[in-house]
Amino acid sequence: MNDLPRLTSLAHGGGCGCKLAPSVLRELLADQPMAQAFPQLLVGTETSDDAAVWQVDDDTCVIATTDFFMPMVDDPHTFGRIAATNAISDIYAMGGRPIMALAILGMPIDKLAPSQIREILEGGREICHQAGIPVAGGHSIDAPEPIYGLAVVGLCHPSELRRNADARPGDALILTKGLGVGIYSAAIKKGALDEAGVAEMVASATTLNRIGADLAKRGDVHAITDVTGFGILGHGLEIARGAGLRLRLRLAELPLLSRAAELAEAGFVTGASTRNWAAYGAEVELPAGLAPWQRALLTDPQTSGGLLVACAPGAAGQVLDFIRGAGFPLAAVVGHAEQGVAGISVE
Repeated sequence: MNDLPRLTSLAHGGGCGCKLAPSVLRELLADQPMAQAFPQLLVGTETSDDAAVWQVDDDTCVIATTDFFMPMVDDPHTFGRIAATNAISDIYAMGGRPIMALAILGMPIDKLAPSQIREILEGGREICHQAGIPVAGGHSIDAPEPIYGLAVVGLCHPSELRRNADARPGDALILTKGLGVGIYSAAIKKGALDEAGVAEMVASATTLNRIGADLAKRGDVHAITDVTGFGILGHGLEIARGAGLRLRLRLAELPLLSRAAELAEAGFVTGASTRNWAAYGAEVELPAGLAPWQRALLTDPQTSGGLLVACAPGAAGQVLDFIRGAGFPLAAVVGHAEQGVAGISVE
């Protein structure tokens, strides 16, 4: 096995840091037709939600999503676990429960051993088993870089669907996982993260966001999105734009992985973080004198990150306790939504 290549050495990027910059994506989708011709399509591309939603009848919505990327870690089994957790998250972020997945696989078969590829698939299958769903099929190609992910289908009741556009003025904002996955990934690539740090990152990135389906049963939870490649600012902006609100985030309250601030200050920042800021910085108000490394925490691409939850302010304490009790100890109230020009202000 020592002669086998490192997975990360075969990819120009890794994890959700591979995403196209938000501005590029918006440009590519700008001329796409709107979905009004399909009244059963409750969620399409209009509000930058996490998945598409089709209403089948009065009691059932089908949620469909796909997500895949290149490796951010060298262990094949771990890569498969992280990629699968990340893909399934979109279903939970819409308030649904997954029912099955299809594998998406692109591998440089002349560079990787079959055993490595099997381990990637097994890691994904393991996470799907934890989520209670089968990998029911998939598609594979010979590709120049290793790519793995899932297409996932889920279900929800129409009343439990949670969209970005449904956040309300006054809502409290709760983030369920610590930020810093991209920063940790940058440190891994440069051999600067110890085993404990890698374990911390992997534990976060392989924790299923199934709490989203439970939160969607609460009437006091109005909107949910998962925080991935665009960072807390980018995905917060998707809620802000969709609902036409101003989000105010409190920098000091944002939960972080234990070494995220230290590593960011030392310069372990991904290229995606810089691209993110260039894409949406005009819509964000930062505190005067904010250090570049602090801004990097706000734009850091999260792979399989947490959920950003908008809930009624009077219920914030109860919702937070519920989230922490479900296995998200870093969850915190990080700000609120208010009337104003759509965008984000950081305090």
